[in-house]
Amino acid sequence: MLCEPTGGGPSDAGTNLLVVDSRLVAALLAGATLVAGAAGLAGAAFWLGLLAVPVAAGAAFSGAAETLAGRAGLLRAVSSTVALACIVLGSAVRASAVAGAGEPPLAAWALAAALLAYLVPLVAWVLEPAWSARRRPRSRPRRLRPAEVDELLVRAA
Repeated sequence: MLCEPTGGGPSDAGTNLLVVDSRLVAALLAGATLVAGAAGLAGAAFWLGLLAVPVAAGAAFSGAAETLAGRAGLLRAVSSTVALACIVLGSAVRASAVAGAGEPPLAAWALAAALLAYLVPLVAWVLEPAWSARRRPRSRPRRLRPAEVDELLVRAA
């Protein structure tokens, strides 16, 4: 999370920094890289991809540290690590591409996979109520003791 240490700052409340998740920044950079490559801006896509690598690494390390500390789920750490691997792959493919040959398809697919990896925790969060409802054990009717059966029969008669 990127924010000022005190949560406030020297300026008024309207201009203080907000809390921004590093996974969001990495996903935005990966998306910008994908769009720049699709638009034919090879130089911008290359530099955006290189900028996305350390940001994605920070997100992956942050997710792993929070998981080890018991504050976040394993899914967040794993998805950030998979996204980092995809961003590194896309940047490596883009860096080794022949100049003027257009965007390498593997680079575009790697960035799309990184964006999907960043979306996995969001999808899990949306679907979590449905999963938790299915996992809850249904209450079984309790078996009546013989004395309770006799009492019910007496009342019914």
